[in-house]
Amino acid sequence: MTHVLNGVSPLPHLGVLRVDGEDAARFLQGQLTQDFALLRPDEARLAAYCTPKGRMQASFIGFKLAEDAVVLVMSRDILEATRKRLSMFVLRAKAKLTDATAQFALCGLAGESALAAAPAGTPWSRVACGAATVVRLYPADGQPRCLWVAPAGEAPPPGPALDPAVWQWGEVRSGVATVTAPLVEALVPQMLNYESVGGVNFKKGCYPGQEVVARSQFRGTLKRRGYLAHAAETLQAGQEVFHESDPQQPCGLVAQAAPAPGGGWDAIVSLQITATEGGRLGVGSAAGIPLTVTAAPYPLLADV
Repeated sequence: MTHVLNGVSPLPHLGVLRVDGEDAARFLQGQLTQDFALLRPDEARLAAYCTPKGRMQASFIGFKLAEDAVVLVMSRDILEATRKRLSMFVLRAKAKLTDATAQFALCGLAGESALAAAPAGTPWSRVACGAATVVRLYPADGQPRCLWVAPAGEAPPPGPALDPAVWQWGEVRSGVATVTAPLVEALVPQMLNYESVGGVNFKKGCYPGQEVVARSQFRGTLKRRGYLAHAAETLQAGQEVFHESDPQQPCGLVAQAAPAPGGGWDAIVSLQITATEGGRLGVGSAAGIPLTVTAAPYPLLADV
């Protein structure tokens, strides 16, 4: 039975990186996997920040507060390290990066609360809700979800309280993972299906790791993908997954996990495609926690 996701949840695990200055969007255009130069007021962007080898160091949901101000919502545990690294590349650009977490209130909206704030729209569409910005997210088991971002002190939108742990489970069920500390430099975007959920633009200009990301897509070399998974025992990001056919070498990684309301744990896992074609999967070792894997809850962009 599908668990009903409904209500308003605080998001203490997320923070806000703010980029101010007349070159803010242009600077991000040269650093992230998505197009910020053409970002419209009614849009947000899912984007990743990669190493020159194409490995994700951070992921963001970004939108423009103004022509000279961009807000990037990201995992709080890697915010300061990301700010420092990005700041190294500002050089002569008129852009300043600050940890603006204290300046904003963040909530997750699900079910009727999400529909009340944004009755229509596709994922990553953006609407104004008073002083707040509401970004439509990918659904969880068909249930609508939104990110609500408002100035600090703004009263949260009306709705029943939603347990943050249940919100995190909805994040997992959406199939769209957020990069946290255990994932830094572990995966290229396609290993989490970012190209299929609006996280990569293949037509924009250069950014760190672009050649690797593009080559992975256009030469048909994708060997890992993101999947949903379930286990009876506790899962956590960063755990390795093994297949019984090769107990010495991990075939995947737990990217994000949360307790399932119906029991056990659900997760987003990045796995070698061949490892999903049969045989036992174990977390921690081939004989470890048994893992049941299902496809991502959205269509994948085909290799070109």
